Amino acid sequence: MAAVAPAQYAFKGEMVSLNQIGDNSYVHLSYLQTNDFGNVGCNGMVIIKGKKAYIFDTPATKEATGELLKYLMDEKGLKVAAIIPTHFHADCLAGLALCHAKEIESIAHERTKKLAEKKQLELPKNTFNRDIAKLKLKGLSLFYPGEGHTSDNIVAYYEPDMILFGGCLIKSDGAGKGNLEDANTSTWSSSVRKVKKHYPKMQKVIPGHGDSAGPELLDYTIRLFAEY
Repeated sequence: MAAVAPAQYAFKGEMVSLNQIGDNSYVHLSYLQTNDFGNVGCNGMVIIKGKKAYIFDTPATKEATGELLKYLMDEKGLKVAAIIPTHFHADCLAGLALCHAKEIESIAHERTKKLAEKKQLELPKNTFNRDIAKLKLKGLSLFYPGEGHTSDNIVAYYEPDMILFGGCLIKSDGAGKGNLEDANTSTWSSSVRKVKKHYPKMQKVIPGHGDSAGPELLDYTIRLFAEY
């Protein structure tokens, strides 16, 4: 299973890096210190089109989020049009309060807002409760396929680059099952099958952790949880 080779760093800071993976698509990488898995690399996606940027999942800490925003907004002069957490865990919304302080719009599934509220976390400002949502940028969509890593996990697809941000619903090649604290392992495989069916033209896939690759990552994830 071949990983998608990243281009040279678009940006490499002390806490976060940005790698180009498509014409307008980038992977942001930061690290979260955990009790069970050590220092974990966490992926997010950035789509840059014209003078606007869309960020999928904040970096894993407030400080790393600040570094990414400083690069995009101050150094590159971009407007961050939206931040989209793909589920309620810290590796998706740890920097959400900082984004709101900078008056950046946030969009998430209604389930994410409810779970964040239950955990007394910063809440996304805007929500959708359908399975599919389209953003203002042409070709950019969100999809809720059902429960897997969490009950609220969504994926994002940018059609012009044929790239899927699978977040923690999708595993990298060779990865284990990971954090199952909030998982529904009995539906995980079927949820990933729905993603595969919904986006048949995808060419590149960014998992929540580990190396990006092709759509074979969906097949790997399906097999990983097939026993359930």
